Amino acid sequence: MSSFLSFPAISPLPSAFSGASFRHRSLSPRLFKSSVKCSYAEATIDIVADVRSERVVVLGGNGFVGSAICKEAISSGIEVVSVSRSGRPSLQDSWLDQVTWVTGDVFYLNWDEVLLGATAVVSTIGGFGNEEQMKRINGEANVIAVNAAKDFGVPKFVLITVHDYNLPPFVLSSGYFTGKRCAEAELLSKYPNSGVVLRPGFIYGKRKVNGFEVPLDLVGEPLDKIYDAAERFIRPLRSLPASDLILAPPVKVDDLALAVINAIKDDDIFGIFTIEQIKEAAAKMRALSY
Repeated sequence: MSSFLSFPAISPLPSAFSGASFRHRSLSPRLFKSSVKCSYAEATIDIVADVRSERVVVLGGNGFVGSAICKEAISSGIEVVSVSRSGRPSLQDSWLDQVTWVTGDVFYLNWDEVLLGATAVVSTIGGFGNEEQMKRINGEANVIAVNAAKDFGVPKFVLITVHDYNLPPFVLSSGYFTGKRCAEAELLSKYPNSGVVLRPGFIYGKRKVNGFEVPLDLVGEPLDKIYDAAERFIRPLRSLPASDLILAPPVKVDDLALAVINAIKDDDIFGIFTIEQIKEAAAKMRALSY
């Protein structure tokens, strides 16, 4: 697993930051004007349209979640730059040739080069280790990325964290969770009207590790169907402490990627998105594609 990949879990932020939000606002990075002239009955009509070119920088783009986001972005016509310590993944899919793969560490990155022309940044950075390492990877790395993007003028930032599992405070006080909490707070502070936090639970799909495919979907997909079928019975139990370690529904990696694309494309979306809202966003994107 790449060190840029996000892992569970995170404690809730204060109520002022909770919940996904929508508002009408105007952002116009990288606008290109096209003009079409129509003539009818000796009258000429000029039609001018603004077309926005999207360019997203994915931090940890060669990981399990990051690569799914890159693939979906390419398929949605978005220009993609991936930044990770190991560069291009050892896969053979054709979409890989359409991504700009940058090898680098967020702590030593030349942000002016990476963020040039970016309309959004997506971070999947996260990892485990000792207390200090976890604070650095989960917290400081993302804080640096958020501030770099803000200083450069990137209008949108999407952070992949994880669902709050109702864990007890003594667990949430570890370096892993305090780092995650710090990253979320920094994002929503610097991007109060355009920052997006996605909190999935267990993420499933076909994942490749050292050239071997790990079929997480063989576990996740049946569980997902069971949760959907028994949702009304399970939901009341999810208020119990740490119950979501077992009862939180899993999220398909492709659905998470679609939710990210939805957040990138819709300027009116900001705030924290729960598992249910992630799935709703993915369903919305799928409906729009038909």
